Amino acid sequence: MTIERVRQKHYPKAEIGRRGMALGLDFLGVWLVSSLLGSNNLGIQVIQILVFAIAWLVLRVLVVYNNQGQSLGRWAFDLKVLEVEDGQVMGRIPVLLALLKREAIIGVGALFVSIALGNITANPTAILLVLPLAIDCGAAFYDTQMRQALHDRYAGTIIVSSRRGYSLDIKFKRILENIRQNMRR
Repeated sequence: MTIERVRQKHYPKAEIGRRGMALGLDFLGVWLVSSLLGSNNLGIQVIQILVFAIAWLVLRVLVVYNNQGQSLGRWAFDLKVLEVEDGQVMGRIPVLLALLKREAIIGVGALFVSIALGNITANPTAILLVLPLAIDCGAAFYDTQMRQALHDRYAGTIIVSSRRGYSLDIKFKRILENIRQNMRR
């Protein structure tokens, strides 16, 4: 009797730029919704924080769990989140608890960025609130093998390229290329 080695399916790791654009699109949607409910007063708005947190969890946990691992931003840029065990991509959507842990970490960083954006004119040092998110996501730059950020490592997840999505980055590149060609004529 021989032991056959089962080949693991290859999942292409997502590029850092596409991951950043997907996160930015999700952040922009949640930030706009929470900003509509805020007031013009400076400082930290409690209602705005609650709306941001609820909208973040709905978009980044519930939608992802029910939409094959894709949020709005990940769908727009052909990405999805998968589970990792012992350094191997499992090929399945993470359980709800893993998604909740993952998005709680990155959501706090995104919330700090939201607070910084709301207070940057009155207090320029509010830009320092961007640091937690930058440190968390910056870890993906140095992980050349798996490209996992700190929240990915903690929750046991990874972001991979998907065949399902809108391909917004590719469409944007095509539009820019058409504009360049028309400018040359």
